[in-house]
Amino acid sequence: MRVGLTGGVASGKSAVSAMLRELGALVIDADVLAREVVAPGTPGLEAVVAAFGPEVLAHDGSLDRAKLGAVVFGDRASRAALEGIIHPLVRARAAELEAAAPADVLVVHDIPLLVETGQADAFDAVVVVDVPEEIQVERAVRSRGWSEEEARSRIEAQASRAERLAAATHVVDNSGTFEDLRRRVAEVFAELVA
Repeated sequence: MRVGLTGGVASGKSAVSAMLRELGALVIDADVLAREVVAPGTPGLEAVVAAFGPEVLAHDGSLDRAKLGAVVFGDRASRAALEGIIHPLVRARAAELEAAAPADVLVVHDIPLLVETGQADAFDAVVVVDVPEEIQVERAVRSRGWSEEEARSRIEAQASRAERLAAATHVVDNSGTFEDLRRRVAEVFAELVA
């Protein structure tokens, strides 16, 4: 079974991902792969530099994510160009990892922008980590040091809560305690492997 895992910023998706890994799932993290495919010496980094110029590189030749972010964050065309480079590389690497997985392992693709990139239909199940927007804002301000305005801007740049929930086959409510979250993740894991 192929499972997609997603959730809005500061929803607790990373905690759910870690819990699924502890329960025995093979978690393929798109954020980790997105860094891997643009590591120094990769064709991905070469393509990014060709598209955005050498000024997106740090002094050591690695990608300066902050500089690149400053270029693409407010510019839809630039962001689309970057996604056109990164997303195919990430999907290809994820497919390699999935193909190498044992047949009896639950494979979970942790994809922050699963709904935004139209990938929900590619999975047998979609797990959405859900919290009300006010909790997202409060957590982003507290744990990431963002201003309330920054948090709301990031949330608005993602799919809406309703759009994510519409794609869900399983919802993990993360508005309660850590113990509540662990219990719900165990329930969802059991349903997925049954």
